[in-house]
Amino acid sequence: MTLAASITSEAGRREDEVLRVRDLDVAYRVRGVDRLTLRGVDFEIGPHESFGLVGESGCGKSTTVQAITRYLPRNGRVVRGSIEIGGQDLMGMRPEALRQLRARTVSVVYQEPGRALNPSIRVGRQVAEVFEVSGVGRGEALERAEQALRTVQIADPGRVLGAYPHQLSGGMLQRVVIAMAIAVEPSLLVLDEPTTALDATVEAEVLELISGLREQFSTAVLFISHNLAVIAKMCDRVGVMYAGEIVETGPARAVFEAPHHPYTVGLLRCVPRRGQRKDHARLDTIPGFLPSPGEVPTGCIFAARCTLADDRCRSESPAMELIGETRTARCFKSAEAPNLPRAEPEEMALRSAPPSPEPVMRLEHVSKTYHVRGTAVRALVDVGLELFPGETLGVVGESGCGKTTLARVMLGLTAPDTGSVVELGGRAVPPVATSRSREDLRLLQIVFQNPDSALNRRHSVRHIVSRTLSKLAGLSGAALEDRLLEIVRSVRMEPRHLPMRPVQLSGGLKQRVAIARAFAGEPAVLVCDEPTSALDVSVQAAILNLLVDLQSRERVSYVFISHDLGVVRYLSDRIVVLYLGRVMEYGPAESVFAGPHHPYTEALLSAVPTLDGTGRERIRLAGDIPSPANPPSGCVFHTRCPRRLADGTCDTVEPPLREVQPGKVLRCHLPLEQLGRLEEAPVSA
Repeated sequence: MTLAASITSEAGRREDEVLRVRDLDVAYRVRGVDRLTLRGVDFEIGPHESFGLVGESGCGKSTTVQAITRYLPRNGRVVRGSIEIGGQDLMGMRPEALRQLRARTVSVVYQEPGRALNPSIRVGRQVAEVFEVSGVGRGEALERAEQALRTVQIADPGRVLGAYPHQLSGGMLQRVVIAMAIAVEPSLLVLDEPTTALDATVEAEVLELISGLREQFSTAVLFISHNLAVIAKMCDRVGVMYAGEIVETGPARAVFEAPHHPYTVGLLRCVPRRGQRKDHARLDTIPGFLPSPGEVPTGCIFAARCTLADDRCRSESPAMELIGETRTARCFKSAEAPNLPRAEPEEMALRSAPPSPEPVMRLEHVSKTYHVRGTAVRALVDVGLELFPGETLGVVGESGCGKTTLARVMLGLTAPDTGSVVELGGRAVPPVATSRSREDLRLLQIVFQNPDSALNRRHSVRHIVSRTLSKLAGLSGAALEDRLLEIVRSVRMEPRHLPMRPVQLSGGLKQRVAIARAFAGEPAVLVCDEPTSALDVSVQAAILNLLVDLQSRERVSYVFISHDLGVVRYLSDRIVVLYLGRVMEYGPAESVFAGPHHPYTEALLSAVPTLDGTGRERIRLAGDIPSPANPPSGCVFHTRCPRRLADGTCDTVEPPLREVQPGKVLRCHLPLEQLGRLEEAPVSA
């Protein structure tokens, strides 16, 4: 009998359990060999309960979901164990009963809502189809579809029902998918990274929506995410999964405050805590990599990456042990886990860039207007910024605020309006990349969010990096080879990776290749467009440490675009906050985060979940972002601002940028004493 089963037996079997997974083993058949991917997975979820599943990519989270919903690929099968939903054994179900279970009892919300919806069918037809499958007539199904959209707090359901998916924002699409998932009031709602691609404010709204629906329908929730703060906020209990095994379980708050497994400790140390910055301490990382799928090493599965491991750990597999009344951990050294030695030295030994009176990049009066069907859409409006050598400029704001357009203008991929000035190294550069010199192109490089789409899958790592060394740096022969090896080692890769193609690399290694290619030209400015948003916290920490090390050594400047404000704060020296293409706040990072804040910045900061559960109450913004084709008069933020002046000034008069502190400017009519400040919590070890 497993530990989970024995605990249930001691407490008495809960007949009301919605989901019960016992001793689950799942294998994939690859090249005629069964590779065990899940081993002895045990957990249960009761009505109205939320259970979080966390771990690195490849640890088995998605395989667990596929097994629970009986959607394993053709080469996957359940080798051992049982899965019960509402007391029904899924493994013994016939196809028709299984189809009814999926239609009425279990719903799944995936990471990318755009892929869950058919782009050629209107939203209303797709939502109504959920009710039609349940036997409702078409007319009534459309009425219920409209009501479902109201349930997920869509203010104008009629317009959304008539729209195609591409006409809606990411947050709106996710609300539609959630409406479809809860339409039949399922007993079990599975959420697979539902907020990873969303901005902080939209993420907060979606999470509150999910919490409210769980209360309303008493739905059990299985929540999968690599955002530990989201799991801490949303889940009653959590299971930490590593290489196909659950290594720790317990109440979410207790697990994150006092972890008992070294892997959990490692994951938590990878996350930038509030107030932590690159010049204070290096983020810790988890050394090494997950074992290959199907690889079952002797002893503890985590021993190869654990700094506490001894001979017993390497030769003997630990059983899951009960710690207290509600905690379990699969570790011989659970009592020592909180004192796990760091894998990375805490001190970073940064070399500060010498002060420079001249910026490496300057933008003056930069605007960009698109013309769509005769309508002028102003994506950027009179933006002025400076970037100095060796510093990081963080760019934040909701989707549609102009972050990507700003990056494209910098890179010359989008031509700005006439009168805009982009200077690099003290001289104006042509507005488009095709007119820029090789030297201009070399000095300004980019790292994209998704390395899969940024790297040619047919080329080896050697070819990808060597091409930049040849074309931009003008190297060849032995000089090229020496520089290639130097760059590969600088991004903490090895010569053995050079002949590999991107498909043979993990997500973290692919992003390292993208960074190596960018640094091969010895740039002065590197634009990082969401370079860590799709990565696990362990890989994210390694990439952030790498960027800091390279910046210290190479004196390169970063423009860092991200919706993860914790990461932005850790890496940035100065921050610019954009809204509808306008600069709303701009200044030193510490000043921007400490306050006084622009009301929009204040709302962004209040929306960020924290691991310790502390922080100010979330400030809710009214409505959605207005269309840039028809921005509000006066202050463009006044239609959503919770601090709008009652005398109508904000509605009619556009506020100028004004300096409120040395080097810090705000675009707001409010007196300084009425602007909010962030109450800081101490940085935890």
